[in-house]
Amino acid sequence: MSAQRPAASANDPAIKVTGLSKRFADAGPLVLDRINLRIEPGEFVCLLGASGCGKSTLLNIIAGLEQPTSGTVSVASGNAAVMFQDAALFPWLSARHNVEIALALRGVPRAQRRSQALELLDIVSLRDAAEKRPHELSGGMRQRVALARSLAQDRPVLLMDEPFAALDAITRDLLHEQLELVWRQTRRTIVFVTHNVREAARLGQRVLLMSSRPGRIANEWRVEDTGQRRIESPEVASLAIEITDQLRKEIRRNAA
Repeated sequence: MSAQRPAASANDPAIKVTGLSKRFADAGPLVLDRINLRIEPGEFVCLLGASGCGKSTLLNIIAGLEQPTSGTVSVASGNAAVMFQDAALFPWLSARHNVEIALALRGVPRAQRRSQALELLDIVSLRDAAEKRPHELSGGMRQRVALARSLAQDRPVLLMDEPFAALDAITRDLLHEQLELVWRQTRRTIVFVTHNVREAARLGQRVLLMSSRPGRIANEWRVEDTGQRRIESPEVASLAIEITDQLRKEIRRNAA
């Protein structure tokens, strides 16, 4: 089993996965099998696959929350910020104070936390809601606070595990726009796990399709960056159809 280690220089990839395999028990089935993956600084990569394919397990290993059975993982600066489906905000704290907690854990002096938290909430268009508590915010707003809190960790890599899955379609589309703006503004490396084909086609510079039983990288699409895409645009629809065809083939193969 290999420990996570930081990338060695500025010329290294943001994330490098080499020969990574995972079992949850010594005699258990392979969950991930010999995955090789290189993600460059500033890339937005969507990791897509059917439920149970191991995409969240792979993300957790990259985050350092799980250890691989074999293989190596290298992450720029040694660690990454993580955002999950559940915003997991402290209900008794305001949006600003939820962000300030991440700043405090990073060692930002108390005198600077308020202004920095407000700047981060401004990035996600929530400065006016800074003093509201989570129960006063919509689900989409809570996820935007969670995104600001992730950005407060000031790490070059942001890992996102189906953060918008529980939201309605309209709110999800608005957050796609918000996330894209944040990515273009901050130039962080983002790995975004989803089972929604249209979401992957809408957001990713690169879309990686995982097979199941065990999880492998089965296919890859590189998307030309022509500026802001929309979920209903013809290019997104066309790519989503192509990806869905491949996903169906993988599902049928695994069901055989």
